Amino acid sequence: MNALAVAVILLHALGLLCSVHAVMINRSAQGAIAWGLSLNGLPALAVPLYLVFGRPQFEGYREAWQDRAKEVEALHERVRAALEPYEVSPEAKLGNYPALRRLVQMPLVGKNAATLLVDGQATFDSIIAGLARAKRYALVQFYIVHDDGLGRRLQAAMLECAARSVAVYFLYDEIGSKGLPKAYLAKFDAAGIEHSPFNSTRGRRNRFQLNFRNHRKSVVVDGLESWIGGHNVGDEYLGLDPKIGPWRDTHVHVVGPMAQLAQLTWLADWYWATRTAPAWSWEPHAAPNGADVKAMVVPLSPVNALEPAELFFVHTLNVAKERIWLATPYFVPDATIMAALRLAALRGVDVRIIIPKKSDNAVLDLATLWFIGQLDGLGIRFFRHLPGFAHQKVLLVDSAVSSVVSTILDNRSFRLQFEENVLFVDEPFAGEIERMLLADLDKSEPYDSAALRGASFARRLGVSLARLTAPLL
Repeated sequence: MNALAVAVILLHALGLLCSVHAVMINRSAQGAIAWGLSLNGLPALAVPLYLVFGRPQFEGYREAWQDRAKEVEALHERVRAALEPYEVSPEAKLGNYPALRRLVQMPLVGKNAATLLVDGQATFDSIIAGLARAKRYALVQFYIVHDDGLGRRLQAAMLECAARSVAVYFLYDEIGSKGLPKAYLAKFDAAGIEHSPFNSTRGRRNRFQLNFRNHRKSVVVDGLESWIGGHNVGDEYLGLDPKIGPWRDTHVHVVGPMAQLAQLTWLADWYWATRTAPAWSWEPHAAPNGADVKAMVVPLSPVNALEPAELFFVHTLNVAKERIWLATPYFVPDATIMAALRLAALRGVDVRIIIPKKSDNAVLDLATLWFIGQLDGLGIRFFRHLPGFAHQKVLLVDSAVSSVVSTILDNRSFRLQFEENVLFVDEPFAGEIERMLLADLDKSEPYDSAALRGASFARRLGVSLARLTAPLL
């Protein structure tokens, strides 16, 4: 038997072993089937891809704390005790709140002030003004950071903090920010700013995996105020990229006890990346002027086998009695989310979903059309936002519940990425979200969920094939 024949046999054997592994560990049947077929049918292509992208669960994140378990447990107890006076009940507005609290392991707290930040200019003006207020420390984390006009503006704000003896910590995703040059980070070294990539390949079992991302975008200042939402750091987020045009996105600024929850989430990521746990402030403070917005941080990750991202959305969608208004850059939900949307429509809920007309992923755009078609006939209304790229992730339920999120309705956000959402239970703030979404709807065109039926065979075939990739994307 010649060497080529031996290599082919070994490759098919490896494909078979990998397919068995995929069937044993993959959390979705669709993903297991897709990997199984490709690993056995095209092992030369699929095996390398599986070794890099195939793992469905991030390993070691929880275990990383074991060496400091007593210290971490004491910190969490301290924070929980300090937040206890601020924890509030959402009454019936969030359905079974104890179940949601157990799922995300975060309380709903009051005495916050919340400001909705529409688009990049408002968002980064607010963040940079917040950094200028920092007295003790600033925590900055983004999925994508570019060394361009906005990236250098944020860099300058952090350097100014360091010049005032404010401790600055900068965390970024090494894959999302793969183009960030060493010269950008060298300025932080010179100023004494601590910085690190998220290190998603840390640990023996993660070494060859490139599938996991830290998609969180948050800033915390002095444990008193926080910014969370959908923006990354780049000129395109200000609408300055002529190829993309206007960029539609949303962030939120929250002052009050909720900042402590954002800080807890930040600490877990920082410890994974650096194995250090700095001594930050863990005393919550009420927002000034009697503000009392109820809010909770919803950290979501591929660490938790319960798949909290999916359960969070299912829980929130099932609460709806009157309306679900949703904005997402990609609409590629799994069967559970589809079922929740169908049930909401059957209950008579006003379901409106805003997607971009133009996005940055042609495959997901095609897959989106298939999922829209599956909801035809239920009265669910889809709208395509016309100007530029609508990248925002926002949810509005009934008259009081809203969420500004980093999570996209696709498999990657649900199962492969670290995400961070903010959930609000507050009618005036929900009213602000409503007005923002109405303005977006004014710039959108209705999309007929039955439109695909009249498309050419080639287009329908392309959409169906794109849908098959959804579990892998």
